Amino acid sequence: MPDILVLYYSRNGSVAQLARQVARGIGEVPGMQARLRTVPPVAVVTRTAEPPVPDSGAPYVEAADLDECAGLLLGSPTRFGNMAAPLKHFLDGLGAQWASGTLVGKPAGVFTSTASMHGGQESTLLSMMLPLLHHGCVIAGIPFTEPLLSTTRGGGTPYGASHVAGQADEPTPTDEEATLARALGRRIATLAGKLA
Repeated sequence: MPDILVLYYSRNGSVAQLARQVARGIGEVPGMQARLRTVPPVAVVTRTAEPPVPDSGAPYVEAADLDECAGLLLGSPTRFGNMAAPLKHFLDGLGAQWASGTLVGKPAGVFTSTASMHGGQESTLLSMMLPLLHHGCVIAGIPFTEPLLSTTRGGGTPYGASHVAGQADEPTPTDEEATLARALGRRIATLAGKLA
């Protein structure tokens, strides 16, 4: 069964919960399954290397995950309107995959979480698309045929799924945000099936 790689970085849990909703949407497409993976944190001071498996949650991504996936969804919290450093650090190290065309022709989408309504969701989603374009991915967002995209009072954009954690840093997506995240997962999985 083809895997859609759901690759994310999450520090406080919001992006991880959104990733699980994206994965649920992938699982709703017959013949497709999600492969949840995360990236290790980075630090400004060199310290002992992270263990090969995180203490909890999704395992760390490996090169084989990119080789084997039929599609890719990237998730990151917003950092001043841009993706977080750990995800960027991982993407910056994909020179071999770029040279060999590992991701060429694979459908891809993006998702994010912010603390505030105007915290840079759309610019973060766009920043994550740029390396995917360089890798030759086929980028897809959420079309306005998804009714909630026009009525959501929280996250959700045509550029990708999103969540507004708010001042209290609430990690759980609203029902609307979760529905739109599942819609994005279904869309990428459906495109992967058509392109296979």
